[in-house]
Amino acid sequence: MKIPVKKLKEKALLPEIKTSGSAGYDIAACLDSNLELPVGEVVLVPTGLSFAIPEGFHFEIRPRSGFSTKFKILIPNTPGTIDSDYRGELMVPLLNLGKEPYLLEDKTRIAQLLIRRTWHSEWELVTELPESERGAGGFGSTGF
Repeated sequence: MKIPVKKLKEKALLPEIKTSGSAGYDIAACLDSNLELPVGEVVLVPTGLSFAIPEGFHFEIRPRSGFSTKFKILIPNTPGTIDSDYRGELMVPLLNLGKEPYLLEDKTRIAQLLIRRTWHSEWELVTELPESERGAGGFGSTGF
């Protein structure tokens, strides 16, 4: 499947699979100058890219494991969802949970993008749900 992508800035990097077993495409920041990520704040980081995601699909944006664990930079709404009818620039919200501001440089790989199928259902209103082994047990109800 080919997905149309538009570079909003010529220097923007296209999403890239790094190994044959990778599930996600690396997404890089597209910055005119370094960007400070203050401690405890969310900053929207531009990628310089916009997409025409085919109907019936959506993108999920997730943290890159090495970037997030090494620098404590997370995506607060993980996974982020990009709908098929959105045509604006892909912006990645980053949250700095480190102890110091982080200086983000141009072309730093900041997230991974997964292509997912979108499923729509009809809701069937019922008065009772079928029984299950777990029932209504919530957090921790199956043990630790």
